[in-house]
Amino acid sequence: MQPKILIADDQIHIRTLIEQTLEELQDKGVAIETAENGADALAMIKADRPRLVFLDVMMPKMNGFDVCQAVKHDLRLDDVYVVMLTAKGQEYDRQRGEQAGADTYITKPFDPDELLAKAAQVLGFSD
Repeated sequence: MQPKILIADDQIHIRTLIEQTLEELQDKGVAIETAENGADALAMIKADRPRLVFLDVMMPKMNGFDVCQAVKHDLRLDDVYVVMLTAKGQEYDRQRGEQAGADTYITKPFDPDELLAKAAQVLGFSD
């Protein structure tokens, strides 16, 4: 089955940047989907079961912490790897991300190479 990545961020330029960063994974058969709010992201996670989710914290309709909590604790989708992406870098926010079940917490501005390396690792493409 084709591995999927979901990029959930309410800012189109961030979604586009992450998509462009992960472009080389599409050449390896990875499908990339996007969502612009938390409610859509959660619906897509339930329906499509992406292997990896890049999840913004501050989004309309449902924040990233609540989406992560639903995925990891309510739905128990442990096979969905969640990377929280946020400008909120304080220790309190990191702890909240961990409590919600996030697998990794990366603060903005992020290094595109770091995202690509993390995606390759999660999907099993890293050397």
